[in-house]
Amino acid sequence: MKRFLMAGAIALAASAAQAQEAVTYTTDDSFDDVVFGLENAILDEGLVIDHVSHTGDMLERTKADVGGEMTIFTKADIYSFCSAALSREVMEADPMNVQFCPYDIFVAQRPGEKVMIGYRPFPEGEMQKIQALLDSIVRNAIGLD
Repeated sequence: MKRFLMAGAIALAASAAQAQEAVTYTTDDSFDDVVFGLENAILDEGLVIDHVSHTGDMLERTKADVGGEMTIFTKADIYSFCSAALSREVMEADPMNVQFCPYDIFVAQRPGEKVMIGYRPFPEGEMQKIQALLDSIVRNAIGLD
């Protein structure tokens, strides 16, 4: 019975996580200009980019191998980074906030559409400090701040 209840709780948590939509902004700027702005905005915060995942390239490169037929993104990159100070603060408040680190911001463009930039939202509480940081970085990257 205990396993069943745990599995049910996990399924509910997974459903709740899937239900959250990304926070996105669109811009008329080119993909390369948005990426350049994002890199600078991250560095301007004194942060280091840990990794860039070229997700759009991977999806296109493997399209035929996995039976895909459509081009999902013209380009799509995900930037991962962390803030030592803020990460410590939110994890001292709740060590389980480790699940959100590193923090990611994506830049993507679908065929025939404007470039979008965004991030996944964080839960209420201490993690809103991280969400505010990501929102500031995104807005700075596309000239809204």
